[in-house]
Amino acid sequence: MWWPEGPVTGGPQRITIEAADDAAPGEVSRGISTTVLRRADLVSAKAEARAVAPKTEGDDAPLALLGPAVRSLLASEGVSPSYLVVLASIYTAMADSGATAFVPELSKYVGRSLETVRGHLKQARRDGYLTTVAGKAGGELTDEARAIFDALDLEALGVGSAKR
Repeated sequence: MWWPEGPVTGGPQRITIEAADDAAPGEVSRGISTTVLRRADLVSAKAEARAVAPKTEGDDAPLALLGPAVRSLLASEGVSPSYLVVLASIYTAMADSGATAFVPELSKYVGRSLETVRGHLKQARRDGYLTTVAGKAGGELTDEARAIFDALDLEALGVGSAKR
C-alpha cells in the first residue's frame, strides 16, 4: 500500500498485490480471489502509515494560529461571512493535516456546543464558502471564501501571518 508524502488523511492511493516468494504455484496460477482482497485490512494499514508518517506542525496548529480570529469574529460580528470563512479555514486545515475527531476540539475552542459548530459548518457549505467531500471530513474553501479571507485584517483580529 502506498500513501503520498505528508500527513496520512485517508486510505492508500495505490495497492499492489503480488505473490509471495514462497507461494505455492497452484495458488498463484488461480490469481487473486475475493477472499484475498477481503483480507486487506485498510484500517490497520492506515493506522500503521500514520504512525510512521513524518510529523508536521501538529493537528491543532490551524486552531492555534487562527483561533483568536474565529473567537474575535464570533464575539464582534456573530455568525457572519467572515466568521464562517475563518471557521471553515480552520476546519479544512485540520482535516487536511490528518487530525481525527477535531470538531469537538474546535467547538470547545470557539466556546459553542458541538451541534452549534456543526451547524455553522453546514451554513458555511450552504452559503457557498466550503465545498463537500463525499464521505469524509473537510472540503475546500471556495473562491468567494478565499476573497473574504484575503480581505480580513488578521492582525487586528489577534493573528500574525496566517494567510492560506
